[in-house]
Amino acid sequence: MSNPFPVSGNVTQMKGSSTLIAAQAAAEMRASGIDVIDLSVGEPDFDTPEFIKQYAWEGLEKGLTKYTATAGLMEFRRSIADFYGRQFGSAVDVSEIAASCGGKQALFNAACTLLDPGDDVLIPKPYWVTFPEIATFCRANSVFIDTEATDLVLTPDQVAGAMTDRTKLLILNSPNNPSGRVIPPDQMREIVEICSKRGVFVLTDECYLCFAYPPAEPFSLASLPKMSRGLICVAGSFSKTFAMTGWRIGYTIANPEWTKAMVKLQSHSATHPTSFVQYACSKALQDPEQMMNSVKEMTAEYERRRNWLIPELNAIKGFRCSMPEGAFYAFVDVRELLGDAFKTSGDVSDHLLREAHIVVTDGEGFGAEGYLRFSYATSMDNLKRAVEGMKGLFGERSRATAPRH
Repeated sequence: MSNPFPVSGNVTQMKGSSTLIAAQAAAEMRASGIDVIDLSVGEPDFDTPEFIKQYAWEGLEKGLTKYTATAGLMEFRRSIADFYGRQFGSAVDVSEIAASCGGKQALFNAACTLLDPGDDVLIPKPYWVTFPEIATFCRANSVFIDTEATDLVLTPDQVAGAMTDRTKLLILNSPNNPSGRVIPPDQMREIVEICSKRGVFVLTDECYLCFAYPPAEPFSLASLPKMSRGLICVAGSFSKTFAMTGWRIGYTIANPEWTKAMVKLQSHSATHPTSFVQYACSKALQDPEQMMNSVKEMTAEYERRRNWLIPELNAIKGFRCSMPEGAFYAFVDVRELLGDAFKTSGDVSDHLLREAHIVVTDGEGFGAEGYLRFSYATSMDNLKRAVEGMKGLFGERSRATAPRH
């Protein structure tokens, strides 16, 4: 028998992605010929807009198949700066921008260039599954902030109350994955002010930035005055906004020194995102009418699904769900179901999989045992079939007892 592979301490302590585990379960069932309703997917069900594909072909035809600068094509970085200027009134310089291979690498680049072993990282719950694993990889300490008392919306007081002398970084995500909740802009500004006074850095994951439903509005910390952004890194991505998850293209916006450190790190890892993909994205951002029309179409469809789905989920016995203001997730509290039949939300998730072939993501991986994440980045037909199946399993509430949202 061969010796086991000596996995490094940095990786041994990390957990696998629960969202990818759920997706794998769905794929295996499909491969077995089972008709699966997959509500675990964390990516748009739309195709990449055709005009972006055409720009990619244009880049290939122009021979953009070679290395670019590690920070990315200058045209790409200028387009990012111009986009934030148009959409958010931001004054961002190209020296603050670096391209990355998706939003996830942007987050890793930012954390790995800032954190030292023993630093404390504030992570509001519920959180995207990767946030604490990034801290673990850097041998930093995850310090979780419970937001249940404020209906899963982080407040300035909660941030201030969680800080210690060892706090180095706060990670934000609004609109939030998995809850879909949105931190109001005035509270975001106050949170940043609290961090600035304590010398705490802020890493904000804005990959769902454009998916906010009225009256909520997209808000980026890149819109703050430059003097207020010294401790902020914005991690952005094309994956959700433009349905480009497989293209692996993202970026960071941070002060020039932080940006230089991230470029230095990336020069020894991925080097840079694919050259003709950078070209396609830069051209798309220079075509604001087509670009924003595609975003509006997707947002309107997500909002239509949300408006139908949330009341239907709240009509199921044992389900409670607040109305999400953004992203494309419903985060359902199923603790009323726990007892003799189900000990954990994972048991409820397994029951849905076995009995109704519905795939959802257990909230435990998001730091929220007792919850399930449902993605409505799927067709209305799938959502209706899923709701019908769940009502068959758990029953329906009377209208008088259904939770308000």
